[in-house]
Amino acid sequence: MFKKILIANRGEIAVRVIRTCREMGIATVAVHSEVDARAQHVLAADEAVLLGGDEPAESYLNQEKIIEAAISTGAQAIHPGYGFLAENGAFSRLCAEKGIKFIGPPGEVLEAAGDKIGARKMADAAGVPVIPGNMEAGGDVSQLIQKAEEVGYPVMVKAAAGGGGKGMRLVNRREDLVEALERAQSEAQSAFGDGSLYIEKCIQDPRHVEVQILADEHDDVLHLYERECSIQRRHQKIIEEAPSPAVDAFLRKRLTEAAAAVARAVGYRGAGTVEFLLEPGGSFYFMEVNARLQVEHPVTELILGLDLVEQQLHIAAGEKIALKQEDIKRRGHAIECRVYAEDPQASFMPARAGSRYCRLPPGQASALTPGWSAVTRCRSTTIPSWASWWPGAPTGNARPGAWPGRCPIWSSWG
Repeated sequence: MFKKILIANRGEIAVRVIRTCREMGIATVAVHSEVDARAQHVLAADEAVLLGGDEPAESYLNQEKIIEAAISTGAQAIHPGYGFLAENGAFSRLCAEKGIKFIGPPGEVLEAAGDKIGARKMADAAGVPVIPGNMEAGGDVSQLIQKAEEVGYPVMVKAAAGGGGKGMRLVNRREDLVEALERAQSEAQSAFGDGSLYIEKCIQDPRHVEVQILADEHDDVLHLYERECSIQRRHQKIIEEAPSPAVDAFLRKRLTEAAAAVARAVGYRGAGTVEFLLEPGGSFYFMEVNARLQVEHPVTELILGLDLVEQQLHIAAGEKIALKQEDIKRRGHAIECRVYAEDPQASFMPARAGSRYCRLPPGQASALTPGWSAVTRCRSTTIPSWASWWPGAPTGNARPGAWPGRCPIWSSWG
């Protein structure tokens, strides 16, 4: 096992990783920008290295400076957290070239999983259903129009190189397709530096269900059951729960087997998530692989009693997963809610904010986002999130719908 690791991230996920490392007796190194010099992840770590600047490109996205920090402090491995460099294949390869372990999949796996069209091809080859649409990405408008006619309206226009709702458009009529393609292509080029698009059939009234997986270098692949992520705003997840209320034992078996098949097809290593769209009738389609720890991983931890960061570290150290599939038992029900900052004075557009007060929701076990405090400076419109566990499905005042009035968060715009 590693003696010291560097966490190439900030905020909640950095504090989360540091907590597990402390429990395992592993020394930690934080990196930070100038503005984050007194941030909680910096204070929590055993050592801290200033990367400089205020913008992410100068600090948390600066691969060379992060590698230099790891070498200078004697860190044997780098945990990327989520976001920033977590799914960057070039950074994973750079770590390997410098003799530092990247706690995540190898570079080639990250690139294969991040290539949405390539991932669709691999899932299809593995016998996993994929949403009808392109198996090749491109910018040729005539070909995209032809594919839309083949699959039938409504269709989704999607960016091949990214996610988070950028470069995505719902098109209900052929008359609207050309304008949607132009707008999506421009947005994708601006956000990802790649304007390639593809067409998918729009699945009506779907649920968004994802399966947590673990895979090691000894060809072991385990599933850790599913999470429901259907309640979203602006294509961003807001409510995540496990298990999914829409998945019965028969469907769960099919979903988890499909997720394991995708993981094997892509040669996955570490903790990751295979995402699906679920139709009302029970049919499901592969959507994508998230080759990292997810923000919503605590709901899986709560129902299984596992520490996913600990599992990541053991796998990265070359160890065989100690668990067997039959050892993994679900217990109870967990829900995570994310809080988004929107400005009511500006038509509820996303806005950065800070929190002055927060009370946790009811539950047998509740946890606020690690690393969050009233002095946290927000770099996005997401303020904290919290996860709660119950021995059974929540009812009455324990339901998330009853939380807002009982769990206030006072915010200030910033």
